[in-house]
Amino acid sequence: MSERAALRQAIVEWLDDNYLFGDAAKLITSDDVSFLENGILDSLGFVRLVLMLEERHRIKIDRKHLTRKNFDSMNKIVAYVGERAGLAA
Repeated sequence: MSERAALRQAIVEWLDDNYLFGDAAKLITSDDVSFLENGILDSLGFVRLVLMLEERHRIKIDRKHLTRKNFDSMNKIVAYVGERAGLAA
């Protein structure tokens, strides 16, 4: 499993444990599905997700980068965090 695939899996597990109670795989029908538009996460959820990602990957996510462009789907989150954390594809 690649590092980015492991990051994706960690996000799914975190969503299941903290917000979606085992339904993450069912709700994320595509890695391009909007988290906001599909009720996967709300604004507080995004803050908590960012804190988890910062801690787990020992990175600092600039708050001005917390936009839909970077954080509104699984693909966007994995790409953004993967780049900052130096994760292989």
